[in-house]
Amino acid sequence: MSDQQGGEPTVSDTYLEERHHQLRAQVRAFAESKVAPRVADMERTGAVETELAAAIARQGWIGVTVDKAYGGMGAGHLAKTIIIEELSKISGAMGAMVQASQLGVAKIIHFGTERQKRRWLPKVADGTLLPTIAVTEPEAGSHVLGMQMTARREGRHFVLNGRKIYIGNSHIGHLHGVVARTGNSSQGLTAFFVEADRPGLTLPPPGQTLGLHGFSFGELHFKDCRIPVGNRVGREGEGRDVAYSSSVLYGRPNLTAVALGIHQAFLEQTTVFASERVRYGKALHHLANIKIKIGQIQSRVMTARLAAYHAAHLLDTGAACDAELMNAKLINVELALDSARAAMEIHAAAGLMADIPLERYLRDAHHIFAPAGTSDVQLLRLAEHALGQSKGQWSQRLSAVLSPGQASPALT
Repeated sequence: MSDQQGGEPTVSDTYLEERHHQLRAQVRAFAESKVAPRVADMERTGAVETELAAAIARQGWIGVTVDKAYGGMGAGHLAKTIIIEELSKISGAMGAMVQASQLGVAKIIHFGTERQKRRWLPKVADGTLLPTIAVTEPEAGSHVLGMQMTARREGRHFVLNGRKIYIGNSHIGHLHGVVARTGNSSQGLTAFFVEADRPGLTLPPPGQTLGLHGFSFGELHFKDCRIPVGNRVGREGEGRDVAYSSSVLYGRPNLTAVALGIHQAFLEQTTVFASERVRYGKALHHLANIKIKIGQIQSRVMTARLAAYHAAHLLDTGAACDAELMNAKLINVELALDSARAAMEIHAAAGLMADIPLERYLRDAHHIFAPAGTSDVQLLRLAEHALGQSKGQWSQRLSAVLSPGQASPALT
């Protein structure tokens, strides 16, 4: 089964094995039968969707990159891309939910001790534990080294104080991966696992958002929240590396996949509209200017998917591909937003009406722009790559799961 309109194989299909096609069919069937019927209620209420999130987690898809030794699928990043893409095509909110917890898995896989892996990864794999990652703060934004939240050592515990914002799955997550300041230098950041029911951790009600209705996207407040030393992730002072590597290896490709799914939804909705809407006695797509715009959207989707699959494939092979991951996120976000405008021009006033999902796709697409780096950030990093100024390749350094007791690498 091709991932393109019309069902004909494309260049992006060359990255796929039969297992990928089977996975796509499975996720697509679930999304169409279980997710699609809930979208209207999610849009109407704006409430955090918990039951559907739990049902998706029970499919085992959060553990797509978790090794089979821990009960996971062990299917890799390209499989992860397909899962997120297919869910996002039906509901950007549920695609975002899956990608946010898969992002939370990264720190356990790459920096967790063997004990931590055996404690939490099987629960991720069976869908009973949704992890998150909490880095962003009000005064620092995505500037990791500017964070102010503190973790003070007291005997066999750390005491956390501070505030995290814009946390994906904030209100449904069971295990938060928190980065806090334990010193003053760039090496003064440390990562921790914080269970959602820890005393001292509170969550204000989630606010209203432009899009992704049903997705939990809120704040975590820590006041004298005590956690055992055993909840530390990696070594003390490795928090920067935990945050950066998670963003590069999971954040960028995950958000690429969300954007790709929404982009495909733009294409499919627009082709249906242009075929059903009649102008001058013929289907709208008979107008040359309309057909050209549809061709542009199709071209952008093909380009975006090729970039997404290529980067994920390289990540699965262990190749150095930080630049490809950045480029895939840049291309998928920017081209999806370009296609959003073209789709709105084709729909005209009809695209503004809530009974057509185009306006939902447009609102959802804007949520993918900032996380894991805006387009300007991706361009700056790509320029550094071209100039030979990049500081390292996370994709190569953490391409394999670290063996028990092996020290995690740190960029200098």
